[in-house]
Amino acid sequence: MNVRYRVTLTQYERDELGTLLSGGRQSARKLKRAQILLAADAGVGDEEIAASVGVGGSTVYRTKRRFVEGNLEGALSEEPRPGAERKLTGKEEALLVATACSNPPRAAPAGRWTCSPARW
Repeated sequence: MNVRYRVTLTQYERDELGTLLSGGRQSARKLKRAQILLAADAGVGDEEIAASVGVGGSTVYRTKRRFVEGNLEGALSEEPRPGAERKLTGKEEALLVATACSNPPRAAPAGRWTCSPARW
């Protein structure tokens, strides 16, 4: 992290961040990013920002980088997270839930579902 990103907010951006922090329901991550940007604009060091906001140094670095390379909205919003593809479609999931919540077949022992028909 040798690159230092200098955050310089316009008055409009400061007002937007102040409004964001002063009211409404926002995610904690978004509020912390707003606090990071306001503190960085005031000239506070990265380590001090991380300690006062309660985040890691890399979060401060990434937030400042996204602001300098992009814009205010890009710095405040979430980046897409990688993850596995969904295994079931909406219809398949609904069928699975309906099957699991339905009554077991009459032939099932002790009123329970079983995976093997040979055990019926």
